[in-house]
Amino acid sequence: MSTYAVIYTYTDDTDRRMAVRPEHRDYLAGLPELVVAGAWAPEEPVGGLLVFRAADKADVQAIVDADPYSKAGVVADVQIREWVPPLGPAAAAITG
Repeated sequence: MSTYAVIYTYTDDTDRRMAVRPEHRDYLAGLPELVVAGAWAPEEPVGGLLVFRAADKADVQAIVDADPYSKAGVVADVQIREWVPPLGPAAAAITG
């Protein structure tokens, strides 16, 4: 298994995003691959960071494609990057 950081940038359609947010959160909460997820702080560009443990990038892309936010069109940009955190107390737990 590899670790992947997914960076979402949202569209300006805040009303639509907020309407879909409960479904998005329920979807993420049900994913065994999810390590952690959250929105950027209010002073940052609108978006968020999600971290997954998955076999490959294609698996993560499938998760992103099935996300209610993606289906609702509120994700303007997504970046999926393999991540290998070598330091810090959580590094071993994240990378397994």
